[in-house]
Amino acid sequence: MARILAISNRKGGAGKTTTAVNVAAEIAARGERVVLIDLDSQGHCALGFGIKVERDAPSAHGLFTGANTLRQALRPTRWPQLSLIPADSRFEHGGADTGLLQRALGAEGFLDEALTLILDTPPSLDALLLNALTAADRVLTPFVPHPLAGEGVRALARILFRVAADRSNAGLRVLGFLPVMLDTRIGQHRSVSDSIAQQFGASRMLPGIRSDIKLAEAFAAGQPIRDYAPHSRGADDYRAATDAILERWN
Repeated sequence: MARILAISNRKGGAGKTTTAVNVAAEIAARGERVVLIDLDSQGHCALGFGIKVERDAPSAHGLFTGANTLRQALRPTRWPQLSLIPADSRFEHGGADTGLLQRALGAEGFLDEALTLILDTPPSLDALLLNALTAADRVLTPFVPHPLAGEGVRALARILFRVAADRSNAGLRVLGFLPVMLDTRIGQHRSVSDSIAQQFGASRMLPGIRSDIKLAEAFAAGQPIRDYAPHSRGADDYRAATDAILERWN
C-alpha cells in the first residue's frame, strides 16, 4: 500500500523542492520505489534530476486540465526505483475539485502499489495545495529559521486543521518540521527553531539541514546531493533527516 508525503510550507523559498528531491533520492537509495509528483508550477523538481520537460509534455498539472493521466506523465529518472511526474511551468492556477488527485491516485493504481509518493506542493493556498493535503498521509514542513518562518508554519497549520475539520482527510498528520539552511552558531536560528519546537512540540522537530553550497551546486548539476557530493554536510544531513522521517513514519 502506498504512503503519501506532502512537502509543504506556505512561505516560498523554504527549501521544499530541495528537500523533495533529496528525500526522494534517499528513500529510493534504500530500495523503496518512489514517485515524486511536482505540483508546483515552477517545475524545479525536474531540474533537480537533470530532466528536460518538453513543451506540452504530459505533466502533473495535466491531470487538472484533463490533458493527461498521471500514468501518462510518469517518467523514469537515472536513479533506480525513482520516477518523476513533472510540473507544467505554463499551468495557470484555477479552480479544481480538491479530491481530484486523491481519486486519480486510487483509480490509476498508485495507492495499491508498495511505493512512496512524495508531493512537492505550491506555497499558495489554492486547489493544488488542497489536493495534495487531501491525498497525503503525512506532511513534512521545511523552514528557514528566519523570523517570518513561524508565520508560514502557523499558516500551514491552519490549513491542516481545515482539511481535517471538514473531513476531507481526517487521517492527515504532521510528520515533522525540518530546519534548512541552518547554522546553530546564529542565535536567531536557534531561537526560531526553539520557538517552533515549543509551539508544535519538540518531538516533531527533525534533524536540521546545515547551510552547504554543495546543495545548490548539486541542483545546478541535475543530481541529488547524495550523488553529487556524497561526503558533504548536505548529504550527511539529508541522510540523517531521511532516517528520522522513515523511523517516525513506520
